[in-house]
Amino acid sequence: MNRLMKHREVWLALAIVLVVVLVTLRFSRFAQPTNLLTIFNDTSILMMLALGQMAVILTRSIDLSMASNLALTGMIVAMLNAAFPGVPIPALMALSVLIGAGLGAFNGVLVWKLDIPPIVVTLGTLTIFRGMVFVISGGAWVNAAQMSPDFIAFQRAVFLGLPVLSWFAIVVAALFYVLMTRTPLGRAFYAIGVNPTASVYTGINVGRTKFMAFVISGAVAGLCGYLWISRYVIASTEVAGGYELTIIAACVIGGVSIAGGIGSVGGVLLGAIFLGVINNALPVINISPFWQMAISGTAILLAVVLNARGERSKGRIILKTAETA
Repeated sequence: MNRLMKHREVWLALAIVLVVVLVTLRFSRFAQPTNLLTIFNDTSILMMLALGQMAVILTRSIDLSMASNLALTGMIVAMLNAAFPGVPIPALMALSVLIGAGLGAFNGVLVWKLDIPPIVVTLGTLTIFRGMVFVISGGAWVNAAQMSPDFIAFQRAVFLGLPVLSWFAIVVAALFYVLMTRTPLGRAFYAIGVNPTASVYTGINVGRTKFMAFVISGAVAGLCGYLWISRYVIASTEVAGGYELTIIAACVIGGVSIAGGIGSVGGVLLGAIFLGVINNALPVINISPFWQMAISGTAILLAVVLNARGERSKGRIILKTAETA
């Protein structure tokens, strides 16, 4: 079991390949490059959201409000585009990131300054943000007829053979890899998850670091707010309803420990891709939506068991000197 956990990403990649092979035996076109690229593109938003969630979970926190943040930010930029179609798309994207980061900062302040448990904070803001979507829209939808052609077409454009949406996921993944492996902030995320008490003695401000994790997750949710609305060309109160559970599932399946301190960018990406392949494969072989939910849930439970039995030493031990001093 310990040897298995040391190669978690490899086994997850093999599981993805196995699913693709088994479905291809039933539906030969499933493994065609064009279809696999479509699955990757369809999973791009989930990959980005899961990376944002990973930053929070690593610090022994959780953000249940990401999907509501996405819905609120998406509604704001969609309404702005409908009212002022001349606003450049890059400006709308920057605004969505800023709004999302602001909503994330609101979560972070409550966790940092008021010392409220993150699950309580984000469970409350989940409802608040979702309610604000209804308030600012009056319950109305913003549909494709009200959006400008540029708003819809930007992330659908193709660059070097890949849709722009896929490139967003690739760039965000690269940025998170650098953040988690090459910066003091990324190392602080892991350190807090491994031992928050020892982190204080190494000069890490635990509260501020958790605040930054929520800001990052909020910024990612804000960016995905624009991407989601422009992709599905509908903004409403129901957008991404319940999607926060899928985001957390991608993290858990990818090897991120709910206890904090353990997880990798590659694992999270594979976890999201695994869910994307499953969601695309099961309808192809005529499995009902109810069984799809059951199979996805079983995969999540299995991942939790594997995480629980894995060695705690898999976390990045960067405080050994401080702890033994």
